[in-house]
Amino acid sequence: MNLETFYEYSLSKKGVTEHFPFDEDTLVFKIGGKVFALSSLQKWEMGTPGVNLKCDPDRAEELRASYDDIIPGFHMNKKHWNTVTINQDVPDKLVKELIGHSYDLVFKSLPKKIQLEIENL
Repeated sequence: MNLETFYEYSLSKKGVTEHFPFDEDTLVFKIGGKVFALSSLQKWEMGTPGVNLKCDPDRAEELRASYDDIIPGFHMNKKHWNTVTINQDVPDKLVKELIGHSYDLVFKSLPKKIQLEIENL
């Protein structure tokens, strides 16, 4: 997966916005003002891309046991976030599925009013 594919796929989700709230390197995707994906642009440029994604805690444990390149979220709540290294042992199809899973978890945590506003975009 290249940066353009990651970027376009993440932005293709309904109501997603992109931000750089921490620095000029960390690309953050949000839904309803809440983060669902973070990635270092510098790591993409260096050829070692990764993304932090929210994950159901039970599934997070299963994924970490199954893939060497899925680890507890770097600088995140280790129970609810994974860091997924891109272009290693995690297939692109699964990376996209995990982006969608993260988006869905965050979307479902939003107040119903905001969910309806996003659905009606």
